[in-house]
Amino acid sequence: MTISDLASIEALEQQNPDPFKDLTSTYAMIEAGAAINPGAPALSFFVTAETYQQPASWSYGEWLSDIRKTGNLFRRLGIERTDVIAYVLPNLPETHITIWAGETAGIVFAVNSLLEGDSMRQLMENAKTKWIVTLAPTPNPEIWNRVEQALSDWSDPSTKPQGVLAVDALRHLPGAPKGSGRNERTAGLPDTIAGLPVLDFHVEISKESGDALEFEQPKSGDIASYFCTGGTTGLPKIAQHTHRNETANVLQLAAMAPKLMQPGKTLLTCLPLFHVNAQLGTGLAVFACGAHALLGPPAGYRTPGLMENFWAICAHHKVASFSGVPTAFAGLLQAPTQGHDLSSLMYAICGAAPMPVELLNKFEAATGMKVLEGYGLTESTTVASICPADGEQRVGSIGIRIPWESLKTVIVDDEGNYLRDTETDEVGVIVLKGPNKFAGYLDEHQNKGAWVVIPGDDDTWLNTGDLGRIDADGYIWLTGRKKELIIRGGHNIDPKMVEECLAAHSDVALAAAVGRPDSHAGEVPVVYVQCSEGSNTERGELEAALMDYLKNNLSERAAVPKFVHVIDALPMTAVGKTFKPALVIQEIDSVVREEAAKQGIALLDLQVEQHNKLGMLASITVEAADLERLQQALALYTFKTEIKAR
Repeated sequence: MTISDLASIEALEQQNPDPFKDLTSTYAMIEAGAAINPGAPALSFFVTAETYQQPASWSYGEWLSDIRKTGNLFRRLGIERTDVIAYVLPNLPETHITIWAGETAGIVFAVNSLLEGDSMRQLMENAKTKWIVTLAPTPNPEIWNRVEQALSDWSDPSTKPQGVLAVDALRHLPGAPKGSGRNERTAGLPDTIAGLPVLDFHVEISKESGDALEFEQPKSGDIASYFCTGGTTGLPKIAQHTHRNETANVLQLAAMAPKLMQPGKTLLTCLPLFHVNAQLGTGLAVFACGAHALLGPPAGYRTPGLMENFWAICAHHKVASFSGVPTAFAGLLQAPTQGHDLSSLMYAICGAAPMPVELLNKFEAATGMKVLEGYGLTESTTVASICPADGEQRVGSIGIRIPWESLKTVIVDDEGNYLRDTETDEVGVIVLKGPNKFAGYLDEHQNKGAWVVIPGDDDTWLNTGDLGRIDADGYIWLTGRKKELIIRGGHNIDPKMVEECLAAHSDVALAAAVGRPDSHAGEVPVVYVQCSEGSNTERGELEAALMDYLKNNLSERAAVPKFVHVIDALPMTAVGKTFKPALVIQEIDSVVREEAAKQGIALLDLQVEQHNKLGMLASITVEAADLERLQQALALYTFKTEIKAR
């Protein structure tokens, strides 16, 4: 059934009120997808941007066999249903294999491979990690060294993981054997790491049978995975997904794009596999319908040469769709499409960060593709809303809700308690429920505030923390974020991480980090600092010193602010809380003035305010001759503008 609007979603729900009743596990979903045509290509992987014509490839029969072998290996290593396998890997076929085999045998934990060792340690300790799968130290030991630091600094030796499985990425160079076809140990692989045994991933799975699982499959209510998500402290929260969450959300996504999610279609993945978008949207969803997953190089969009070769890759592999963040779409605009047959391309999906309207329009005009803007969060498993592939696209909207999910906006009090539903086009907090509502945070204390209880409703609603409005046709429009996350090129940054780092500095009394609009990354972090009493350091000198301090002490490089601003006093609410909207207004004001100066445009008037429907709005007056140039310059940003000519 084709989805074109909210009415067609409601018709689908009436026609099939419970499509999830027969779902069990992610493994069963992959097995069913493989049964459509075991000889069809399941996954292809090219290790560098230049070797895209010589990928390592797996048929569905081979793919399912490697997942079974790895699941049987995990069980042999002692992984039971509630035990945790953490993976610290870039994008590799083994990453996918670890994910789906790990969910089949126990619980798989996605750890950002870019984190510093101490952050890795804390997260893996909190998750009670039993085994780790990571990248072998050759040819680049960076990830290996971080894992070694994490294990060396483990706070309680009695809870240390039992060992590490090392993956050799060099085996994917053209001409090397793939899958479990090689059974000799990787050259130079050490026997131990921080006192723990190191096993060669491929040697170990070559010892297992791929004919069948040698243990019972998980049930739909079992926990499948842990994901890190933005928290209220510097360390991310750990969110739990059940097998029902992941399998249901895949069916919900497939219902929104039925022409795409089918055998014979190729979907390209260049976003990191430690993120739900890549893992589920261009991973499990592809395998479930027997389509073909094309996995880009380990560093994804950051791979040297990938942008230059992107359209050649799409043409060669007849790619139908890919997901990206605004920075990726902006980069792809620099690569000419001429000379490439891109007739296979259907949709590009952008959902990790808001996409500027002008960037979307330029991308569609240059490529002929339709860009589907969507919305989701780890707590909604992955997708919660998306523009219908076969319906009207309202640029700037995050689309309509997905089938079999309830989503609305509500008014809550300062404690997050429900007061009432909003009216049409009235801004409120976005809440949702359905089979894709996650199972809660691993730390039960962090679940306070995650749910909204609505009188008369037996189920709780997820409080997304995002502000938005829903128009008369069900299209959702984001207007702000109550939870204050800064999204830098699709990377979620908790401002508390920056603020708590600065709190330890003797010259800092208070700090407030906010997002500064950025034409490339969507937004970048900046931080405002109020000095401690008695601090005698000159302002410029202190700003430079604090920037160096942050670079040396923040575990996430993406969280390092673009600017440090030392001010006399932070703006406060009547009850003494930092009033961050005032700082965001200041940043938008600064961006507008900076862009106008670049264009040589005099601003006759500039007012930035929180609009009750549009969110942050910059109202600008310029000379008539300057109107179009300023509109074009500011169209690259996601905040709303209203530009008038005098």
